Amino acid sequence: MNRVRNLRVRPDLLYLCRSAPRPSKGYTQLSYAELGAGDQLPSRAAYLTVARFVGAGLRTGLAVLSYADVPLDLRLRIELDADFADTVEAERGQRVQSGAVERRWDPKERELRLTYRCDGLDRAVAIRVRTDQPIRYADDGFEVDLALPSRERRQVEILVEPVFDGERLVAPPPSFTDSGDMAGSARARLERVFTQLTSANFDVTAAWRCAAEDLAGLPLGEPAGPTAPIAGLPIYQEIFGRDTMTASWQALLAGPTMLADSLRLNAEHLGQRIDDWRDEEPGKPLHEARQGPMSALGLDPLSHYHGDWSTAPDFLVFLGQYYAWTADLDTVRELLPAARRALDWLDRFGDEDLDGFLEYHCRSRNGVKNQGWKDSDDAVVDEHGRLVPNPIATSELQAYWYAALRHAAVTFTVTGHPAVGARLFRRARDLRRRFHRAFWMPDRGCYAMALGPDGRPVRSVNSNDGHLLATGIVPTRIAPMVADRLLAPDMFSGWGIRTLSAAHPAYNPFRYHRGSVWPVEAGTIGLGLARYGCWDHLHRLAEGTFAASALFAEHRLPEVLSGLPRDTFPHPGVYPDSCSPQAWSASAVIALVQALLALRPAAPLRAILLDPHLPSWLPDLRLEGVRVGGRTFDLTVRRRSGGRMSVQTRGDRIAVLRRPTRQASATRRHRP
Repeated sequence: MNRVRNLRVRPDLLYLCRSAPRPSKGYTQLSYAELGAGDQLPSRAAYLTVARFVGAGLRTGLAVLSYADVPLDLRLRIELDADFADTVEAERGQRVQSGAVERRWDPKERELRLTYRCDGLDRAVAIRVRTDQPIRYADDGFEVDLALPSRERRQVEILVEPVFDGERLVAPPPSFTDSGDMAGSARARLERVFTQLTSANFDVTAAWRCAAEDLAGLPLGEPAGPTAPIAGLPIYQEIFGRDTMTASWQALLAGPTMLADSLRLNAEHLGQRIDDWRDEEPGKPLHEARQGPMSALGLDPLSHYHGDWSTAPDFLVFLGQYYAWTADLDTVRELLPAARRALDWLDRFGDEDLDGFLEYHCRSRNGVKNQGWKDSDDAVVDEHGRLVPNPIATSELQAYWYAALRHAAVTFTVTGHPAVGARLFRRARDLRRRFHRAFWMPDRGCYAMALGPDGRPVRSVNSNDGHLLATGIVPTRIAPMVADRLLAPDMFSGWGIRTLSAAHPAYNPFRYHRGSVWPVEAGTIGLGLARYGCWDHLHRLAEGTFAASALFAEHRLPEVLSGLPRDTFPHPGVYPDSCSPQAWSASAVIALVQALLALRPAAPLRAILLDPHLPSWLPDLRLEGVRVGGRTFDLTVRRRSGGRMSVQTRGDRIAVLRRPTRQASATRRHRP
């Protein structure tokens, strides 16, 4: 027989090799080495497969299969270690906390417990091995002897179960369908809750299916909102206020349940006091809540951190959107006190210089500098590439505030407060006029990125204008010019719209908000382009997004793509630390489909408004299980010869009104 001295397994790469270095100490690691056999082993005679099931804990199934003509005696070595590092430390590559890791092996249970000895923390991880083969623990690892007859297999199962404050979180079963309490089973939840889509275009069908599966499999499981999604894996497994709501809003065509839970979750975590360390103020929504060691030890403020200005207006917008989709007045009334508190915070703290615009600032010494949509520290730069100091009034914040006032006007009116609604509507109208005068740059055909602390425009061309279109704050006569600028070569990479113009001196295609492409923006911008009837622009954006998804496994869009141009590079490239799956990259797929249909719900009227414009590469869309106002129906749209659209519905009766948006009709009149 051949002798294979090492078998090393990485998560996405299985291979046989003759030598492999000892893995470095790091997070809880599983490495596999020293499969001892005879002197020789025929090529490709033994294979190791890995299956992982992730829930509160991790279950890893290892199976060694033999295709050799003779029995094999193999030794599988599994080395284990843990350093209990925080995700922030992992991102930065710099250790802040310190503590010793204690090891305790229980031979009866075949379990290794790694306990973190650090004052102020009670953290551990239990690692158990299940197999019917002999097992030993030595030198920080397990050794399993596998007597492997020809053409047979041997299996080893590893259960990794974290322990938080004495509570042990169990590993999931080897199949989601085996559990009655695993978030209802991701598959069952997908079929029960989410709209299904089919199309002759395989990429669109596959992208939708993957997006729906990801959203079904990413619930936080919080009591206040069990279906509200986490932001993304592996970094953002936490409550993330605006991300959770944004993903749920963009995914409304797939189902409204997530948004109801996301709104409840955010309502439960509004600020209670003035706390500079956490950038907290009464009524200010939560930005994020991490449970990692650094947050638990108070080394950062992220156990409940409120450093974001966009979540408060988002809450008001999405509450209005939820009502439009569901006509669920009971839930709206339940959340109305939270809406009042968010409004009060915006009025009291959102505009401290009383210039009529929201401007953010950071008070926490360990807080987030930029507290709008683009929240990296170097996201807001002037036209020369210099960082803009706080306070900053970014353009998209004013647009969100405009939309928030309009949606809150409706919400308060339908819940019996028409005078409040009328006052909010007037404020929105006034803000729209002020905004255009202060931010519009006629020489560049777009809006300023922000107003700096001196009140002067930050003249950097960027993707914020797409958010402005989505909210409707852009005058209809200007909208085509804004759309043209967004799809110009320096902004549109071919895969998506860059966060910062490629012609800007600070442009970097792999920088988080300085030239990268975010799929989530494609969803929001797509809805904005549809609002103003900019169909050619929308079709280019949608084609680029779906084409990008086809280049990734299962058509799963990662969190961030690079800004590299499509006509030069055959692959969009990925921001190095991107999460995948990412909730709002998944929801962007659903939002783009809604945009192509120009579908607007009118649940209180038991109707939907529709103005479908499918491009030639998307001949049809069939949606099964669309839910609007308690009605469930199927919707089929087909592109006929000459670009005509046919629409059919089946199921619960709902009125389908074929008409363009008000802005699209007005934009058409302004075109030459």
